[in-house]
Amino acid sequence: MSAGDRVERSKAKEREKGKENLTLWERLERPSPTARTPLNPRRIAEAAVEIADQEGLDAVTMRRLATALGVAPMAAYRYVSSKDELLELMVDHVYGEVDLSPARSGWRQVMRELAVHLLEVGRRHPWVTRVGWFGLTPNQIAVPEAALAALGAEDLDADTAMAVYSTVTSYVSGALDAEIGLTRMLESRGWASYDEARSGLAPQMAWLVSTGRYPMYARYLGEATRKGDLQWQFEIGLDCVLDGVATRLKIADGATEDQ
Repeated sequence: MSAGDRVERSKAKEREKGKENLTLWERLERPSPTARTPLNPRRIAEAAVEIADQEGLDAVTMRRLATALGVAPMAAYRYVSSKDELLELMVDHVYGEVDLSPARSGWRQVMRELAVHLLEVGRRHPWVTRVGWFGLTPNQIAVPEAALAALGAEDLDADTAMAVYSTVTSYVSGALDAEIGLTRMLESRGWASYDEARSGLAPQMAWLVSTGRYPMYARYLGEATRKGDLQWQFEIGLDCVLDGVATRLKIADGATEDQ
């Protein structure tokens, strides 16, 4: 470690003494001292997310981040004091991509659009499933806030509204995990597409079907036209979830077109 890095580390430790009981978000709300480097939380988050997207979550280190930002290795410690806080900042940045202004009103449309947006974010940043969908950051909390506001308009009690939100987001998480698992399986076998996967698995599937034990699955293989349409599969399943919520709780869609 260079003399400059040692000085930066010493200063960082001194700063930590004054903020031991503050969360990352409380510290970031406070005016920051004038820095010698043109850093800010957004730049740090953007650089770290880009590394994770391109190289994987394990590649995100404070030193790798400093290299991407073109600053000294200790510079980012002005804003984040640990790898955990860096991950928290990254997840919050990613959640900021969720569109919280649905095109239509009504609980169902709000929940549907939030689910679709969450899936899109997860597809762009699959590493987020490793860190976790659940956390206490400003942008993360804004998502259930929007959902609960829409559900609250239907006079649902707080517990029921949160249960509905959790049900929908659990569906999103399950669908995303399945897509990520499928992608990893394709990569592990060297298949570049679903067509290549079907060709590779064809002999095994042909034998299984030939046994006559799986007539309904054989029908699916012969008649289905959306085997590789993951977006359609996700949305039809999502509509089934929302239909179930509406029926169980006896609430109408309540959607109105924006004028």
